[in-house]
Amino acid sequence: MNAKSIDGKACAAKLRASIASKVSTLPRQPGLAVVLVGDDPASQVYVRNKVRQTHEAGMISVERLLPADASQQQVLDTVAALNQDNAVDGILVQLPLPPHLDEAAIIAQIDPAKDVDGLTTTSAGQLFLGKPGLRPCTPTGCVMLAKDALGDLSGKHCVIVGRSILVGKPAALLFLEENCTVTIAHSRTTDLPELCRSADILIAAVGRAQMIKGSWIKPGACVIDVGINRIAAPEKGEGASRLVGDVDFEDAQENAGFITPVPGGVGPMTIACLLRNTLLAAACRQGVEAPSV
Repeated sequence: MNAKSIDGKACAAKLRASIASKVSTLPRQPGLAVVLVGDDPASQVYVRNKVRQTHEAGMISVERLLPADASQQQVLDTVAALNQDNAVDGILVQLPLPPHLDEAAIIAQIDPAKDVDGLTTTSAGQLFLGKPGLRPCTPTGCVMLAKDALGDLSGKHCVIVGRSILVGKPAALLFLEENCTVTIAHSRTTDLPELCRSADILIAAVGRAQMIKGSWIKPGACVIDVGINRIAAPEKGEGASRLVGDVDFEDAQENAGFITPVPGGVGPMTIACLLRNTLLAAACRQGVEAPSV
C-alpha cells in the first residue's frame, strides 16, 4: 500500500480563503495580537508567518515584542493592556517563553473571550463540558485533516500518542465530539505498538523523532503527525539537518492509507485555525452570529 499524502497546505489555504471571505461581513475588522518574548529564531519565523497570513485574511495584526529578559510583570502588563484594547479580538502569547517566566500565570492573564489559542482554564472547561468556545488550534487542525481524508469519523477508533495539554488531551475531547472511540497513549502505555495497530486514526504527538514505525500502523489507517523534530542530515553535508515528524514517514507509507507529511501537514492548519478562532472571537465580541467556516 502506498499512503495518500494529506496536503495540509492546500487544506489550510482553503480554510484561509473561507475566513477571508467572511471577514468583510463583520461590523469591524478583526484584530489578532501576538506577544513574542525573546529572539528564538523558530518563534520569530512562526510569528512572521502569522503576521503575514493575518494581513492576507483582511485582519489587523498587532505585535508586542519584548526582550528575552523581560520581567514577569512586564509580560503580564502587556497582556492586560491587550485585554483592554477594543481593536484586539484575539491574543496569542508565543510559546515557549524564556525559562524565568511563569507560563501558566501569563496564559491565565488572557481574557478568555480573546483566548484564540484555547489554553485558558475557561477555554479548557468549555471544551470538557462540550459548551461553545474557542478550541486549541493544533488539535482542531488534526480533526479537520482527518475529516478531509475520511469524511464522517463516527465510530472510528482514534489513538492519540501523547497526553499534553497543548495537543493530546484536547485532541481526545475533539475526536470524542466527532463520535470517535478515543484512546490516549503515552510513555508508560503497555505494548504501545499493538495499541497503535488498533487505530483507524492515529495521532502522533509525543515529541520523539520517527518513533512510530510502519509496523505500528493498521493497514489503511489515517495517520496525523503533529511532531516536528530536527535531526542530522549528513547526506546534505556536514552539519546539515532536516525536519521530521514523530512518525517514520517512509516506513509508515507501506501501511497507512492516509498520512500527513512533515513539514506541510499539521503546521499550516494550526495557523489557519488560529485565524478561524480570531474571526469567531471577533463575531462574538461584536454581537453578531458566528460565520460558518
